[in-house]
Amino acid sequence: MKYIGLILLAVLAVIVLLLLIAVLHTLLMPSKTSTYVADEPEEEALALAQKLSKMIQYDTTSYANVAEVEKFLGFHKVLEELFPLVHEKLEKTEIDGNLLFYWKGKSSEKPILLMSHQDVVPAEGEWVHAPFSGDIAEGKVWGRGASDTKASVMAFFQAVEELLSEGFVPPTDVYLASSCTEEWGGDGAPKIVAELQRRGIELFLVCDEGGAIITEPIGGIHGNFAMVGVFEKGKADVKFTAKSTGGHASAPGKHTPIARLAAFVNEIETRSPFKKKLLPEVAAMFRTLSGYASSFGLRLLLGNLWLFSPLLKAVLPAVSAQAGAMLKTTIAFTTQSGSDAYNVIPQEATLGANMRFIPHQGEQESLTVIQKLA
Repeated sequence: MKYIGLILLAVLAVIVLLLLIAVLHTLLMPSKTSTYVADEPEEEALALAQKLSKMIQYDTTSYANVAEVEKFLGFHKVLEELFPLVHEKLEKTEIDGNLLFYWKGKSSEKPILLMSHQDVVPAEGEWVHAPFSGDIAEGKVWGRGASDTKASVMAFFQAVEELLSEGFVPPTDVYLASSCTEEWGGDGAPKIVAELQRRGIELFLVCDEGGAIITEPIGGIHGNFAMVGVFEKGKADVKFTAKSTGGHASAPGKHTPIARLAAFVNEIETRSPFKKKLLPEVAAMFRTLSGYASSFGLRLLLGNLWLFSPLLKAVLPAVSAQAGAMLKTTIAFTTQSGSDAYNVIPQEATLGANMRFIPHQGEQESLTVIQKLA
């Protein structure tokens, strides 16, 4: 018992020492404040907002396995009207509604590509501002695609338009790419890739839609921050089916299809089966944000991941769904169907889910985990 007591004291002493080191490190951390605000003059900001508004007003909704090339050719006319120099000075290639522009630079070594998609998902539910109104109100541009992701399409076209007006020649070749099937994982981007391969282009850098400038990315960290994405999750839509002999609802048996699916959903949502890991890129983001934390406790937690990463992995999903999704594969249950009548037990019930695969537990491993549970 004496030795056990000594061991416990030694462990306690180590814990206290580690906590003291973390506290001291936090006290020595410089406190930072995010002061960034967009600095465009009001007149210029309104002109940019009006361009984005016009892009939103043109409905570019895309549907799985539905080719609507003419719709996107119409949208291209809007782009040509808004960005005339881009269309005059750059070499344009249109591939079934997908766009590729080539801006010749001083060198062809290490070419870069700026990429964002034209299409948007269907506009469902109730909207305060109509989804394709492009309303400018409350300091914002409203509508489907305002953030996902006509804003970034507008941004790189506008940047090139302004640079062309100044006679700027980029130091290396620049490509602008925009697919029209991104929202359902169609063949738009692969067609652009095939065209680049046909030309023998090996890109040095690709900038995709990435993150955004977010206000208060984590509760307790105030200000505006540019969230730079350096890895991307994979995606799959998964359908689960439960079958039975059916029957009348007046005499229900046990383990009916919907009950089994419900138990499955509850199991996943109650105890996530996916591995949580604080990737180096995510850890770097938290360390950077730690100096901006308004409370000492949050600075202590985020600024000393060498000690608190296990705790952070445990609490983050409960604190922030966005932050929690950076740690693991996620699954969201989104659709369901069963009987067409209230008094009929279905012979078959289905459940739809959207999965996003984290790099450390990719598609095959994540699907195997969920399949075993199903």
